[in-house]
Amino acid sequence: MSPSKRTEKMSPMRGDIFLNGKESRRLYVMEQVLQGKLTIAQASQLLGLSERQVKRLKGGMKANGAAALAHKNRGRKPKHAVPGQVRDLVIHLALTDLAGASCEHMAELLALRHEISLSPRTIRRIIASAGIRNPHAHKRPARRRRSRTRMPQEGFLVQMDASPYAWLEDRAPKMSLHGAIDDATGKILGLWFRPEEDLIGYLHVLWQIALNHGIPVSLYCDGHTIFFSPKKDKLTIEEELQGKKVALTRFGQVLHELGINHIQSRSPQARGRVERLWETLQSRLVIELRLAGISTLEEANAFLPAFIRRFNQRFAVQPADPCPAYSPAPPLELLQRTICLKEERKASNGSVISISNRSYQLTDDRGKVVPLRPKSNVTVLTHLDGSMSALYDGKPYGLQLYTGKKARATRDTQEAPKPPAKPYKPAPDHPWRQPLSRPRRRHDPVGAYFDGKDPFWEKVYAET
Repeated sequence: MSPSKRTEKMSPMRGDIFLNGKESRRLYVMEQVLQGKLTIAQASQLLGLSERQVKRLKGGMKANGAAALAHKNRGRKPKHAVPGQVRDLVIHLALTDLAGASCEHMAELLALRHEISLSPRTIRRIIASAGIRNPHAHKRPARRRRSRTRMPQEGFLVQMDASPYAWLEDRAPKMSLHGAIDDATGKILGLWFRPEEDLIGYLHVLWQIALNHGIPVSLYCDGHTIFFSPKKDKLTIEEELQGKKVALTRFGQVLHELGINHIQSRSPQARGRVERLWETLQSRLVIELRLAGISTLEEANAFLPAFIRRFNQRFAVQPADPCPAYSPAPPLELLQRTICLKEERKASNGSVISISNRSYQLTDDRGKVVPLRPKSNVTVLTHLDGSMSALYDGKPYGLQLYTGKKARATRDTQEAPKPPAKPYKPAPDHPWRQPLSRPRRRHDPVGAYFDGKDPFWEKVYAET
């Protein structure tokens, strides 16, 4: 058998000794050396070894035969090998709780939840040996694209968007996750779940940004009607020359009061960082919500703060300029009156305003009803926690439900209830019960009454 054919497969030798292709080639050459057909120098050139190494192999073959060419660690378990119990756990999690997770994410969750330290490459080998297909095993081919340079300061530009997705898989209906990401660092600044994409979700995210970081310089959004009025492109040149402007949306009004510059993006590629954020969260957040056993929207929102901290520690980068561009947020009470839903109402004559088919009155700090001028403007504020308040003449007031009845002072002793009134019956001699004593009369033009007996008046009424 030629040396090339001996290198194709593992060559069985005496008993349970196996040689690989490289060792099989050495065996063929060393047999020629032992038979005297090759010299030590010739064997050294053929095997690419030093003459000293060839002499060592020759002495080993004389003492132990072909077993001297086999690696001494063959059949032994390495000290750094993954224990079988850990391997079984990785395979079990890859099929159940961590199904669909990337190898890097699996390594992070194993260290966090099970205190098992494995590299992503090791996890990839374990699940591949078990025949488990990982959708993240192969990297996508690199695409050449001209990416916009990051902003130099944190807080200079914030990208905001929402993503409808089955975040809780089959445990709950489809929800929309509202979020914002900083352009300079890639930090998640806020996340909030809502049944649909709406104004409340974006206000919650804006509240998290202002409360945890400050007021950013600019906000970058798509053209949704929550952000921009659909009529803003319908103004004619004459209207623009006259100075007419389309009214801001309710979200745009909040940004205007906070002094945030509002910018509209013209394509999804323009706000690429927040679009790529959804791709990452749809892989990572779904799995972590599954591990936490979360099945309701309220539980998911309570889980988000801890997830945001871990995400930012893992993926955030340092900005070119370490000085942030955030402005200090206003005091908490003023911030609550700014980031909320606002509706204008007119006061009625009884100092009452109507909201959602209910009537309310304004109250001061002492709980007394505030008198309102008829038809005066009142701004009703619906806060993010569901509570309501009002602004009147620039001052904040509380709201109480108006029932339409005045409160009566209670007595120490309760009076006995009065029996129900009986229906009224007139007496027998009541005028209602008396018969008519004379015929029906008609009124004449001069105010006299006709009794039906005078022929003169009968003639007059007949002619008229």
